[in-house]
Amino acid sequence: MTNYLTVLQLLKRFGIHIYTGDKKTDIELMMAEVKELHESGLLMKEDYLQAILILRNELGKINS
Repeated sequence: MTNYLTVLQLLKRFGIHIYTGDKKTDIELMMAEVKELHESGLLMKEDYLQAILILRNELGKINS
């Protein structure tokens, strides 16, 4: 994973589509879904950490 769009594609592979119209809310929901996938054993630790890092970075761009 390299950017926000690749995290979206990752979630879509699991049938997860998130769009609320508010990017901040979308990112927060995506973070929760990624965490759930990891805790369920469906997402490897490396992918989980990379996705969370990308999403936190995107959240930081919005908040600044």
